[in-house]
Amino acid sequence: MKIFDNVSGFITKYMAALVLLIAIIALLQPWSFTWATKYVTYLLGIVMFGMGMTLRWKDFALVFTRPRDVFIGSVAHFTIMPALAWGLAKAFGLPPELAVGVILVGTCPSGTSSNVMCFLAKGDVALSVAIGITTTVLAPFITPLLTWYLVGAWVSISLEAMFISIFQVVVLPIALGIVVNRFFDRFVQKAVKVLPLISVLAIMLIVGAVVSASAQKIIQTGLLIIGIVIIHNICGYLLGYTAAKIAGFDMPKRKAVLFEVGMQNSGLATSLALMHFGAAAAIPGAIFSVWHNISGSLLANILAARTKNIVNKGDAAAAGKTTIHA
Repeated sequence: MKIFDNVSGFITKYMAALVLLIAIIALLQPWSFTWATKYVTYLLGIVMFGMGMTLRWKDFALVFTRPRDVFIGSVAHFTIMPALAWGLAKAFGLPPELAVGVILVGTCPSGTSSNVMCFLAKGDVALSVAIGITTTVLAPFITPLLTWYLVGAWVSISLEAMFISIFQVVVLPIALGIVVNRFFDRFVQKAVKVLPLISVLAIMLIVGAVVSASAQKIIQTGLLIIGIVIIHNICGYLLGYTAAKIAGFDMPKRKAVLFEVGMQNSGLATSLALMHFGAAAAIPGAIFSVWHNISGSLLANILAARTKNIVNKGDAAAAGKTTIHA
């Protein structure tokens, strides 16, 4: 059991590096992951089910106990990232299939990784969870509408089909996970140790599948899409932080909004792209899956270190005053 815990801890800790490694292998040896392409939707469902198993009904109560904070964070999420995606697709003159992929990343809800990064950055985790829940619950309605509105210039899209897909891949697995958590508490307490490992492995397989299916296209347009994904993500962080600052949020709340805006459920974007637009449209989501875990980890460490330095300086100043007073 200890060996399993060590393996799980290692894979979870070095998730970003492992996802990057899988992406490189899938790019250089596409045959190694092409078998997983047909399972992408199921893999994402597993990730969402795991997320549901970590939630309780009281987590949803946070949405109603802090309505202003959650509203501002959710609005920032569903305005900043879609607008950035549309602007980048236009500015770089992307072909339709890649433009759709970038915009899908922008219109999806925030992912579970943002909660982890907020925790590591010593942010307001409760607010991060509440915003994540809200954007996820709203996703079946808002994601198809925003995608339809922004993608209309490039391709046709079925609102009904996208709604059904998101409901099946996100809402149902999460709801099932919550039910299991409610009625099988003992089982969940044992399984929760395994969930991070299962989720990371599922994400790695999703990335490998998408990269392998679009290896040639990635080689042709890789640097451009990587650059767009990086700009999209970093601008999301900056504008999310700015929106929270304008709203008068304190630093822990700003960190929560920063990650909830900048980090997307790229697995959902990838799955939707494969189901409705083809493998090429899934490339931005796959690259975002790799990049935002790297950038999120780095940013979380920087913010946590700054918080620690501020606290230490405050303690030192307080100690100095105490000495002088004495």
